[in-house]
Amino acid sequence: MIYAIPLAGEMGAGIGAALVRSGNTVLTCVEGRSQATRLRAVDAGMQDASFTDLARADIILSIVPPSLALDMAKNIAQAMPDGAAPLYVDLNAVNPQTVRQIEAALPDSVRFADGSIIGAAPKTSDAKIPRFYVSGPAAGEALALRDHGLDIEPLDGGTGAASALKMCYGALTKGNAALTAAILMAAEREGVGAALHAEMEDSQRARLTAAENFIPSVYAKAYRWVAEMEHIAAFLGENRAEAGIWASAATFYQHMADDYEGDRAEIDAIDRFLARDDKLRR
Repeated sequence: MIYAIPLAGEMGAGIGAALVRSGNTVLTCVEGRSQATRLRAVDAGMQDASFTDLARADIILSIVPPSLALDMAKNIAQAMPDGAAPLYVDLNAVNPQTVRQIEAALPDSVRFADGSIIGAAPKTSDAKIPRFYVSGPAAGEALALRDHGLDIEPLDGGTGAASALKMCYGALTKGNAALTAAILMAAEREGVGAALHAEMEDSQRARLTAAENFIPSVYAKAYRWVAEMEHIAAFLGENRAEAGIWASAATFYQHMADDYEGDRAEIDAIDRFLARDDKLRR
């Protein structure tokens, strides 16, 4: 089986490696990509290919930043030969309205499944494979990917159901991470970091442990989550008050991304909080 994972990044390379281990050929395009991305593709056993070759694959898994998802579908459609009927699974963190636009951008002959990924990119051969949820017209066909080492779960509902689930899950996990990081920064700015850390140690141990395990991994990814928060805000509805929470989270992640590329003053404040061992005693 020939798979295409266009512009494979960390997640795409992890999935590609799993598919290669199952005996498949996996194509990607590394032209213009960073050296780290190129090396990940090589290590995963993926083969560099043109968009024309990608468009001729049996199964196309689109795993790109949300801002590129629609253009990716359009580019693949343009490169696809007449009458081609690959299985195209869109696995991007986009809102249901966008995924319907993605489906409409592809030729009618394409078998389309809306998809979403829950979990981290597998970085080793023994790492857990993230779960793929699929819905839409070709969701049943996508279940065959279980035979190729992927964890696939079908969802009732048409195109948009899997993307809606991703929006909800991402709002909870990444939205909560933004709220937590913002408060840790505030505590350090106001000089109450030690007191908050001690209180969380006493009454919110699970939340503190979650922050210790998750927040440091956010810094380098923050730039990628800006568009996802914007998609979540659109998913909730621009006229609903709660949409503003995730619109603000998008702004916060952009601020964190800028800090990560800059002097890291905010990130250093979070690290000080999480590394604290001078717990106050009552």
